[in-house]
Amino acid sequence: MRRLLGDRTPADFPGTLSPGEDVVVSAPVEGGGHLVVTALGLWVPAGDGARRVGWHLVAKATWADGVFTLTESEEVGTAGAAVVLADRPPVRFRLPAPGKVPREAYQRVEGSIRSRHRQEIGSGGAWFVQRKVPGRDGSVLQVRPDPGTDVALVAAIAEQAAAKLVKPAE
Repeated sequence: MRRLLGDRTPADFPGTLSPGEDVVVSAPVEGGGHLVVTALGLWVPAGDGARRVGWHLVAKATWADGVFTLTESEEVGTAGAAVVLADRPPVRFRLPAPGKVPREAYQRVEGSIRSRHRQEIGSGGAWFVQRKVPGRDGSVLQVRPDPGTDVALVAAIAEQAAAKLVKPAE
């Protein structure tokens, strides 16, 4: 009955959606829980509940051989108006009936990206990505240094870049 009325939330979904946050699509995860796509993020099973990963914090989402692999970023610092990210280990979800979840997730991750630039720095490098944060106006500059890259140097570059984005040279 709920689906007929437009509610696509799985019946046993343990998460608490924000006001106005509607389920776009969902898919059951082998072993329990669901992957749930909303405009604000991807809900993933977490212990006995579920938690939302905002689209701006999805570093990578891939689909192959019945497995959805999520690499989530976490904010580990700031550099002026920029945010410094580090990737968490990938988490895999086997989806016996994926439906449109992989495609919707891909489109929403890509849709959050306004621009991206790879910068080689010393023996490493970093990605500089401007992203839309779901539910907020504007965008944020995120920087993700490669493992082993001088984080302080990357943060200094990101701080300067973010300042130029806020107040472009005349």
